[in-house]
Amino acid sequence: MPGPIVNMGGSVTCMHGGQAQCTTVSPKVMVGSQPVVTIPASYVVAGCAFPPPPAANGPCVSGIIPSGSTKVLVGGMPVLLALPPVAGTCVPTGTPMMIASAGQTKVIAQ
Repeated sequence: MPGPIVNMGGSVTCMHGGQAQCTTVSPKVMVGSQPVVTIPASYVVAGCAFPPPPAANGPCVSGIIPSGSTKVLVGGMPVLLALPPVAGTCVPTGTPMMIASAGQTKVIAQ
């Protein structure tokens, strides 16, 4: 299924409202004036509201999204697509990640 390619300006969050910043981008390919995100997409999470032990196992500190495009590669790595459901997981909580925005809407891939 086609979807927008996620760039570094895209908005990714943990389930508890923490903002995630991507650490795996390809500076060689720009979409919407930002580098594209490649798979596996690693993120650092800040501002997660999930409580720490002993109340819970939070907060989310990092996350990874392991799947993306089946047809578009950048530097031999698939690009991340803003398609639900997102198969990303936060660490240490194990909760899902969400792509709220791809950062651009013009470039679509499959």
